[in-house]
Amino acid sequence: MIIETATPADLAVLLAFREEAAVWLGSLGFDQWQRPYPADKLLATIEAGVVYMVRDGGVTAATITVTPDAEDGLWSDEELAEPSMFINKLTVARTHAGQDLGGRLLDWAGDRASLAGASWLRLDAWTTNEPLQQYYLRHGFAHLRTVTEGGAVNGGPRVSGWLAQRSARLNSSHGLTDRTPPLALAGGQTGGQHGQTPLDDPGQSRTLS
Repeated sequence: MIIETATPADLAVLLAFREEAAVWLGSLGFDQWQRPYPADKLLATIEAGVVYMVRDGGVTAATITVTPDAEDGLWSDEELAEPSMFINKLTVARTHAGQDLGGRLLDWAGDRASLAGASWLRLDAWTTNEPLQQYYLRHGFAHLRTVTEGGAVNGGPRVSGWLAQRSARLNSSHGLTDRTPPLALAGGQTGGQHGQTPLDDPGQSRTLS
């Protein structure tokens, strides 16, 4: 499998991924992602170069967003002063569930964050999805706190305020062939060049943020 930067041509695939994930989550009794995400906001993140796609032959197997920009109202000034990368919208296609592809993507993101000079890989997860939170804890993240004040990016109250982090560390065991450019920390600093490396997810990790 390879990982590469998404392009505007991937917008329809990403919207379909989110819709599929919302249906799956709803079948499990969760309200996560039931509110449609604005296509223009998703397109803006694609154009910013922070959305990544995992390709398995001609099939898109997963996606993750990795950005140096934190969502407003979640992180303290002290935390924002620390070099960090933030992940969200980690989604694995149902066709590729059960292969720990989500875990490998987390390792890839941590590896790339470390190469960029980040100390932390951080996320905000759905506040009411306890199995999802347990998934992150099993993958080495530590829960910091849960923020309920504020609003969601796509309208309504804040619903994704379970904050967690783990150390950004070098880890080439993810197995993805990496065709992405170096990540850049806030302020535009980038890490050193990385070599290409020759990326499986319990069903619960179908959608991870």
